[in-house]
Amino acid sequence: MIPEEKLIEFNAEVKEFDKGEIIFNQNSNARNYYQIRSGIVKMNNFNDDGKEFIQGIFYKGQSFGEPPLFINIDYPANAEAVENCSIYIISKERFFQLLSTDQDIHLTITKSLAKRLYYKAIIASEISSQEPGHRILRFFDYLKEDVHNVTGKFSLKIEYTRQQISDLLGLRVETVIRAIKQLEKDGEVKIEKRKVYR
Repeated sequence: MIPEEKLIEFNAEVKEFDKGEIIFNQNSNARNYYQIRSGIVKMNNFNDDGKEFIQGIFYKGQSFGEPPLFINIDYPANAEAVENCSIYIISKERFFQLLSTDQDIHLTITKSLAKRLYYKAIIASEISSQEPGHRILRFFDYLKEDVHNVTGKFSLKIEYTRQQISDLLGLRVETVIRAIKQLEKDGEVKIEKRKVYR
């Protein structure tokens, strides 16, 4: 996303978060731009029964939580460290100053937001109409092609747990396990030492 030297130039603070620590809460005021220096972050909500729904998972070099900055609304989800994280944080004001001085970075941020919107639209469509195996494959292909930019059969190790996949795609864990086993039989994925490769 934004080069580290540019973040530092615009007074980014580096903050450490422990695994399970909340970075910001749903409905809190959006004040900062966040970019992962190391670690993994998830954005999530919980329904009335306490079931978690994962809105997205973000990795080193990716940003998260920026859409509310552009439209002056509160965060629609929580952000939580999946593992120990180091995160660059820039105030909203400095973030907008950065964007106004560098059109290439502005375009990069715009493309990233557009990809996320596209992914959300695809997943919404998949959840409403497609079989579990198809949904899972679409999700894996999104990770492979759009997040990690890798090619080749079984070149992407899926770092998500079965529980995280079910939370992301609105499926039961048992359904995810069965569907992945069937995808392996069909030659769509490979399983080695309980890890899935696409």
